[in-house]
Amino acid sequence: MPRSVLRNLLLSMGSAAILAFAAHAASLQQALDQAVADTVLEFAPTQLKPEQLAVTVRVIRNGQEEKAGFRGNVPIYPASVIKLFYLVAAHRWMEDQKLKDTPELRRAMHDMIVDSSNDATHYVLDALTETVSGPELPSAEMALWAENRNSVNRFFAHQGFQGVNANQKPWGDGPYGRDRQFVGETFTNRNMLTTESTARLLSEIVSGKSITEKRSGEMMDLLLRDPFSKPQDPDDQAHGFTGIALKPGAKLWSKAGWTSTTRHDAACVEFPGGTQVILVIFTVGHAKERSLLPALASRLLNGLENAP
Repeated sequence: MPRSVLRNLLLSMGSAAILAFAAHAASLQQALDQAVADTVLEFAPTQLKPEQLAVTVRVIRNGQEEKAGFRGNVPIYPASVIKLFYLVAAHRWMEDQKLKDTPELRRAMHDMIVDSSNDATHYVLDALTETVSGPELPSAEMALWAENRNSVNRFFAHQGFQGVNANQKPWGDGPYGRDRQFVGETFTNRNMLTTESTARLLSEIVSGKSITEKRSGEMMDLLLRDPFSKPQDPDDQAHGFTGIALKPGAKLWSKAGWTSTTRHDAACVEFPGGTQVILVIFTVGHAKERSLLPALASRLLNGLENAP
């Protein structure tokens, strides 16, 4: 916001309103900082360091939004959270008629988000970028292939997203061939996200502002989780991440990601009173600590649910 606009806004507010505005923003940041500090202390026996966490929280209450962050602008390998960005890109391409809306594409989008299928994500990214995996390519052909593969990055950069590199397929054992060429000898071109950009994207979906209200609703349908159902897998997206921290009556929409070294979640929690919390937590180096992410989420959510 330009300084002149901010100054005029503040001048138009009474002094009490200015103090209340500042107090709310400060209290949310203080709550986040305290939650991080307490979590680092709790997990000190596991050698958890503050630099192994990144968090962005946005609170939407009575039409007003507050936000706070802890290392929120630090790019981190996002694991399957990147699939959220491919989902939005697919809807943008379909809306612009650059990508045909077919049952097979919809099936892949569903499996990519609901089941976090890597195979389905490969299909979606191929469709978005008109690239396919295969053997290594000569330099000239590789340059053209890379230009196409970066189309999702160009879209999000044009929208003002920062700290986003969304151009790689999620793999189990790979990548191989041209995908290995593209990611770089030392993996310098890996997918990367910040919690800030991820929270912004999720907030746009939740508020119905991502592409269109209808498409935002379709994305929300895929992100809906039931953390209170009987789990088929204790590490599934409903039961293994932020969902562990929720009390009955809360609603959850989320996209989690995990590898041998990372454990992340991008979640929207709605309390019975209507307050919504966008909470994006990335953790690095403690993927086996299943209770770490929900411990941090619980500290934040318990305070926010009861806040005036």
